[in-house]
Amino acid sequence: MAMTKADIVEALYEKVGFSKKEAADLVELVFDHLKTTLSKGEKIKISGFGNFVVRDKRSRIGRNPQTGQSIEISARRVLTFRPSQVLRAEVNASLEGTPVDLSKIIEDDDDDEDGDES
Repeated sequence: MAMTKADIVEALYEKVGFSKKEAADLVELVFDHLKTTLSKGEKIKISGFGNFVVRDKRSRIGRNPQTGQSIEISARRVLTFRPSQVLRAEVNASLEGTPVDLSKIIEDDDDDEDGDES
């Protein structure tokens, strides 16, 4: 099951105590800000969660796998997400069913100034 924007609104409503309208407005505001920042080509780093990075890819020659014909793949921007070590540890721990001591990982993650590993 996938988490939806409505699920996030519901969680804010239940856990923080905002009205559903306030929670929906807040979620929309956050997502709009994220979209605006990424559309400018800027990086988003959320400590303990990960990085969203927009990369420019130049045009290149590709091949149609069915026909073997060469085609030009146009230049584009691609969005990548690189999870932090903290998020990776939590995801992997939930698969194994064992608790994880995140204190060392959090210290390492916070020391990562350039964000390459988080």
